[in-house]
Amino acid sequence: MKVQVLIQRLDEHLPLPTYEHPGDAGMDIFARVDVTLKPGERVLVPTGIALALSPGFAAFVHPRSGLALRQGLGMVNAPGVIDAGYRGEIGVIVINHDQHETITLARGDRIAQLVIAPVSQAELIEVSELPGSHRGQGGFGSTGTRATTVDS
Repeated sequence: MKVQVLIQRLDEHLPLPTYEHPGDAGMDIFARVDVTLKPGERVLVPTGIALALSPGFAAFVHPRSGLALRQGLGMVNAPGVIDAGYRGEIGVIVINHDQHETITLARGDRIAQLVIAPVSQAELIEVSELPGSHRGQGGFGSTGTRATTVDS
C-alpha cells in the first residue's frame, strides 16, 4: 500500500529519505550536521526534512540496527512519533550507549529509519471494571524467561 506524503527539503544538499530495498518498511533519514557523542551523551540531530502527513497517518522514527550493533548508537525516545499535524523539521534524539568509545556522525550519514503508518484514535470508555482475559493482570516477566519445550 502506498500513501502520498508531502515532504519539504530544508537542506538542498541532503538527499530525500529513501527505501534502500524493495519491500523495506523504513526509509533512511540523514544527519544535517556533524555530531560527536561521548559515552552516555545524547543530542538532537536535525535531518533537513519536514513532512505533511494526511490525517490518520503518523511517521515513526526508528533506530538503525547496524549503528546500534556496531557503534552502540540508540535513540532516547524510540520510536519517535511525528503526528500528522506537525510541520517542523524532523529531529532524531540519539544517544551513545557505548561505555568507552566516542561516536562521530557526519553530515549526510544515515542515522535513523522513518516508517509511515496508519494510526487510529481511540474513543475511551470509562468502566468500573475491565472484562477478564487469559492473561489477567500479569505484567513484566509474568510469562517467565525460558521456553517450556527447550531441550538442555
